[in-house]
Amino acid sequence: MRVVVGQGSCGIATGAKKTAAEFEKQIAAKKLNINVDITGCVGTCYLEPIVDIYEDNGEMTRYVKVQPDIVEDIVNSHLVNGKVCEEHAITKEDEQFVEKQKRVVLRNCGIINPEDIEEYIAVDGYKAIEKVLNSMSPEEVIEEIKISGLRGRGGAGFPTWFKWNAAKQSPGKEKYLVCNADEGDPGAFMDRSVLEGDPHSLIEGMIIGGYAMGANEGVIYCRAEYPLAIKRLEIAMAQAREKGFLGKNIFGSGFDFDIRIKAGAGAFVCGEETALIASLEGERGMPRLKPPFPAAKGYWQKPTNINNVETLANVPWIIYNGGKAFGSMGTEQSKGTKVFALAGKIKKGGLVEVPMGLTLRDVIFGIGGGIKNDKQFKAVQMGGPSGGCIPAHLIDTPVTYEDINKTGAIVGSGGMIVMDEDTCMVDMARYFLNFTRDESCGKCNYCRIGTKRMLEILERITRGEGVDGDIEKLEELAMKIKDGSLCGLGQTAPNPVLTTIKYFRNEYEDHIYNKKCTAKSCKALVKYEITDGCKGCTLCSKKCPVGAITGVVKGQHVIDQEKCIKCGKCLETCKFNAIEKN
Repeated sequence: MRVVVGQGSCGIATGAKKTAAEFEKQIAAKKLNINVDITGCVGTCYLEPIVDIYEDNGEMTRYVKVQPDIVEDIVNSHLVNGKVCEEHAITKEDEQFVEKQKRVVLRNCGIINPEDIEEYIAVDGYKAIEKVLNSMSPEEVIEEIKISGLRGRGGAGFPTWFKWNAAKQSPGKEKYLVCNADEGDPGAFMDRSVLEGDPHSLIEGMIIGGYAMGANEGVIYCRAEYPLAIKRLEIAMAQAREKGFLGKNIFGSGFDFDIRIKAGAGAFVCGEETALIASLEGERGMPRLKPPFPAAKGYWQKPTNINNVETLANVPWIIYNGGKAFGSMGTEQSKGTKVFALAGKIKKGGLVEVPMGLTLRDVIFGIGGGIKNDKQFKAVQMGGPSGGCIPAHLIDTPVTYEDINKTGAIVGSGGMIVMDEDTCMVDMARYFLNFTRDESCGKCNYCRIGTKRMLEILERITRGEGVDGDIEKLEELAMKIKDGSLCGLGQTAPNPVLTTIKYFRNEYEDHIYNKKCTAKSCKALVKYEITDGCKGCTLCSKKCPVGAITGVVKGQHVIDQEKCIKCGKCLETCKFNAIEKN
């Protein structure tokens, strides 16, 4: 028997280290011969800390939301007396969160110890690279990836085999394979989970990619804000070198390949290939004109291929199981599975991996459990700041590159920010544009100045200072920024604004012409008023931080709108539903 505590970033943030320490303490006190191990995130982030107890026959019981104060109950019941502690065990409903998925990239996350290479080997780890080096030519590897239909999972969805082949065919002996682990979209944490939970799958995928394109050196460009991911990558790389899977003469084949990590400063613009390369070379992360493409002239002007973590983590599975097996999932144009990060106003936030072609409804309601507090689903932002808002009436849109693009959004790296009836779409557009304005490298006038001007208009609108013509001005600026920007950041920065205008124009008009926020979200346009239902209990006046509420005990109270700072404390405090937010 062994105890496994999920210790990805989400688990640690909710107290998993303290939970593991308490298990060790209780096990020692009861003199039990049971190990306490670690694993990454299984994807059910909303249930952390998660503890799995494995019997000697392999059967597993999962406990959820395990804080230190309930550890003793679980130890006494399960470890001492052999009875499942039903009170803290996962429910059947929550078990379906994982059971409804098809896991390829996340196949080992939450199952193996990411800091123990033997556990990766036990689930057929490094069998794919052994197969490649013993029986496949570089051309055959590329052909297998082509058969699989694997497209880049970092945003653009470009065919992976084509990029590998372009780098392979570029002249020169010195070539590089770069992994873009600089995950920058707000609400996206797919790559981080793989790095923390199954780093060897990325390493093996990079070795295979290096062999296919003729590269002997790989670089993982990972943001410094991912310290746990970097730590586990370093451990995994050291173990792989010790086993002979990384370095010289891998599997006695004569093929050499090694990897190093470059910690980036977290600039969103470095998600663009040429900006990332500039950062790797020690320059400021700024894009350059293409062509030449990195496959011809990339890192140090040598042929370079760049893929993201999820793309490369698919590769070992594809090679081991065959390209046809991967291609049999998904749709004709969008094959395989895709990992999505569910965040925002959703009941079951976390990571899901599903075959492409499922609808947004399948993902958000079928797996994610729907909207928090059973409120009305309003929209989902896909593709991060580069994507767009998809409204409720398009919830049956299949999740494929082509179908999502038709809505004005993009699949992107896989972030899904779910919004409910209380979300102001104008403010949501403002939020994402503020992000891209801050992250612009400043090289292009349209991106540097245009996003700032659009943001100023959106800020005016959310303050109730919008004027006739603002919507048209936003659309005009958006198209000029898209056309005049050099890289993908500027070309896609207006997308959240354009899609919210397209699908929620009425909200913009309400803000501008009626000085009203439809979602009752924008502070400047919200008013708190006390109704006739007031009992004069005085609680609201006591909680008001600025003394804006006056009245006598058991008498009608009034809010001074001039003093009110619209903090909402009165609404939270009132026990008689006598305060309205208008």
